[in-house]
Amino acid sequence: MFVFKEGSRNAMNNDRQEGQFARNYRRLFKMRLPHMDTVDEVMRRLEPGELEALKRSLVRTLLARRTLHPFRAFGQCFVVAVDGTRVVSFSHRHCPQCLTTTSRRGKVTYFHNVLEAKLICANGFSLSLETEWIENPAGDFTKQDCERKAFKRLAARLKQHFPRLPLCLTTDGLYPTQPFFELCQQYDWRFIVTFKDGNLPTVWEDVRSRQAAAPADSLDEHIQEGKTLIDRTYTWLSGLDYQGVRLQWCECWEWRELPGEYLKRSRFVYLSDLPVNGSTVAEIVRTGRLRWKIENEGFNTQKHLGYTLTHKYSRCSWRASKNYYQCLQIAHLLNQLVELSEQAKRLLSGPTTLTHLWKSLIGLLTYGTIATADVHFLETMRSTMRYT
Repeated sequence: MFVFKEGSRNAMNNDRQEGQFARNYRRLFKMRLPHMDTVDEVMRRLEPGELEALKRSLVRTLLARRTLHPFRAFGQCFVVAVDGTRVVSFSHRHCPQCLTTTSRRGKVTYFHNVLEAKLICANGFSLSLETEWIENPAGDFTKQDCERKAFKRLAARLKQHFPRLPLCLTTDGLYPTQPFFELCQQYDWRFIVTFKDGNLPTVWEDVRSRQAAAPADSLDEHIQEGKTLIDRTYTWLSGLDYQGVRLQWCECWEWRELPGEYLKRSRFVYLSDLPVNGSTVAEIVRTGRLRWKIENEGFNTQKHLGYTLTHKYSRCSWRASKNYYQCLQIAHLLNQLVELSEQAKRLLSGPTTLTHLWKSLIGLLTYGTIATADVHFLETMRSTMRYT
């Protein structure tokens, strides 16, 4: 269902009943295509940790085969973006773990959020490493669960399951706090966090006072991407102290101009524990900006481009909903391995879109005939997927 980007159990059942779909499915996967109500029964009984363990094993295989190594930051750290998103919401209490919010008019909304740690790469990979649900505990509690609390649990599990993986965490402006810095130090992780005006006032005071005393180190960069002219000015300060944590501050002003169009100006500011100088500041900023991939290539793709993340795949069982979520993450991983490969990019070099390719795939399975001999032949072939 998720690999085919069908978006609902009902759509998958419609495929099942149409044309040659079930027969072709059996020839490809060596098993009968189940009814999605049967799938839902399994999802309600299966422990969510089983599918999450499967997801981790797939990522470990990619790491063991060094598929993701060319995309490491500074040639050594895998970049992991941490962010939360809303998965489903209800007008009534869905389960005892529901989070709640009340509008000004007194309307109560019940919802479930999730916190993700995704391994992100400059070529577009956004692969789920670890998932932590933001949910209220059973029984009485004084405060609702939140993203910062969930991050502590997520970080502990991430370190447990990938203990030797060199990581560089990139996050939004919610995370520059002493507990976050201390956790990164404890787990020996690097970090690049978005630093908004008003966050950590003592650090901003230090930055302003040092800038007033002497000009900060700076670097100018002028490049051209197609017809777009890009000017960037990097400024940085080293050795800032925040409650015993040593920090580096980086600021980037960017101007983009297309011939005959307006000039677009953007500003990016980060705190990091990585050494910053004229040869590293540009890569620190580029790595920090990769955080957007968890929102664009990650959550946005899963919500709007066929996976329908916010669809209520199981209204009656929260356990089943968690299992569907993990299946979605696995399917998105598998699809990225195809869609971001050089082979797929050659198919997409003209007017052909990914949506069209997936429609063609469904059309083949529904109305075409897949020969058993062809399947046997493909099983004997060795294929290498390349990524740039």
